Amino acid sequence: MGMGGISIWQLLIVLVIVLLLFGTKKLRNLGTDLGGAVKGFRSTMKDGASAEESSETEREASQDSLAESAEDADSDSDKENAKV
Repeated sequence: MGMGGISIWQLLIVLVIVLLLFGTKKLRNLGTDLGGAVKGFRSTMKDGASAEESSETEREASQDSLAESAEDADSDSDKENAKV
């Protein structure tokens, strides 16, 4: 017994039938297309993750600059109040 009640001999028979129906060239092209699709999916996922990280970094930088500018504005208003 193999996977889920399917023996290795049954799998080999199915493989032979598929080879006879489609031929090796068509199956090779199908495998190449499937591999290219998986590769494209992985690269898209990596690009999305890196874009997400860069946008998060930019967001943090903008928040830091806003905080600094708010602090500068507070110190400038304190200096003006001290002059008056």
